[in-house]
Parts: sequence; C-alpha cells; structure tokens
Amino acid sequence: MNRFSRVLGIAALAGIAFTSAAQAHFQLVYTPEVNLHKAGNVPFRLTFWHPMENGHVMDMGQPQEFFVVTKDGKTDMKAALKSITFKGAENAAKAFSVDLPVKKNGDYVVALVPAPYLEKSEDIYIQQITKSFVNKGGLPTNWADPVGLPTEIVPLNKPTNILAGSTFSGIVLSEGKPVAGIEIEIEYIAAAPDMKANAAGKPSVKAPEGGAIVAVTDANGVFTFGVPKAGFWGFAALGSGAAKEFQGKELSQDAVIWVRAYDFK
Repeated sequence: MNRFSRVLGIAALAGIAFTSAAQAHFQLVYTPEVNLHKAGNVPFRLTFWHPMENGHVMDMGQPQEFFVVTKDGKTDMKAALKSITFKGAENAAKAFSVDLPVKKNGDYVVALVPAPYLEKSEDIYIQQITKSFVNKGGLPTNWADPVGLPTEIVPLNKPTNILAGSTFSGIVLSEGKPVAGIEIEIEYIAAAPDMKANAAGKPSVKAPEGGAIVAVTDANGVFTFGVPKAGFWGFAALGSGAAKEFQGKELSQDAVIWVRAYDFK
C-alpha cells in the first residue's frame, strides 16, 4: 500500500486524477541548465522540499549512493558531495551541493539514493530514489537506459527537451521489472532554487486546485502526462520499490525523475 490512497477504478489507469494528499515531498537533484554546449563543472543542489509552493524543507541524511552514468559507464560521485543549508520560505534544512564534471558530448544521468527520511506525522520512512539529466552537445546517448536502481522511472521521451503542450511518458521499474497500478505524483518547480544563495525563489505559479496531480501506471508500468507549461517537472512513483520496511517502520520507497520542458517558439 502506498502512503497515499490509491486512485480507484480501472478507468483511472494511465489517466490524470487529483488527490487530497498533503503538500508533496519531493527530492530534488537540480541544476538550472540541462542542455550544455561547453565542457565544465555543472553545479547541482540536492534538497528534499516542496518546490511547487516553496513549502517546508526536510533535513537530508547522508546519501547512500550518488553517481552519474554516461555512455562510458558509471562514476561514483558520493565523495564529492558537500553539506549545505538550503533555505525555503518556511525554514532551512540540511542539503547537499556537488559539481558534476561534464567533458564529452552525450547524456549524463545523475542518480541519488538518499537516506530514508522519517515523516513523523505519518510515522513512516520515505526514500525518494531520484534521477535527473543533463546533455552536452545535443548528442543523445543513454537517456533511455535503466541505471540499475532498486526502483526507477525510465523516460520514454528525451527528458532534456520536452515540449510544453506535448506529453511525457515514463515506465516505472522495480528491481528491473515494470510495475502496474502505481500512483505517480506530479510536481512543478515553481520556486526555482537560487544556486548562489542556496535558497528558494518566489513561486511563479499557484498550486493547482484539488490537491496533488496524480497519474497511475497502466498494465505495462507506463504513465503519460500532458505537460502544460515550460519548466522542470517531477514525477514520483509512490511506493514502487520492493523495500517496504526500515528500522521497524513502514517504508515508502519511491522512484523520482525530473524532466525539463520548453516552450515551442
């Protein structure tokens, strides 16, 4: 059982619904520019937050894994993480920063396995295993390949240049296999992080009426969402991981992916 109630009815599969869940917890692996033209160090901020409404920021523990995958293979980046404090509108909390070296053309899939977070109000742990993407030189290489996480969302559209007004689809995997009937909570980064200040900006849009935006995976583990606006969109597959318990409490092991949408001009 996911930490939010499941959407009822077979007709809801692969569709969009709304839930009255509380503000969405979302793990960010964020950099403002995802399409790169020059080699260099790309700054990332890792924070556990509510980016749609610039809500509460949660303390991150030391990540279990942090790595990048390119066409040349996997590189462990955990030792490069630096502890920072990230400030939201309500509070400040422990987060991390890192500079990702980008040299060759192609896709860079950045993956984080965070420490489970105890959500005291629900008395459960949440672990949002997150992927983000950058590309150098416009050369597509490995963006559609799984990276071997316990649970992950594999994009079915190139994640660094989704067109606003089109759709984004992904397939949810748990231990490498598609998972049907999983709730996908959808979030927009309305309060973009200030990379120098390590603080949130003001929200550019209001949170939608009716609560969190939700889709559900179909029988093949696939979901589709109509992207209404340019910017960063996050998708969290709630409880998609096989691990269900941590330190004697319920664990929601979620797969998260971030994609970048652009206006078609």
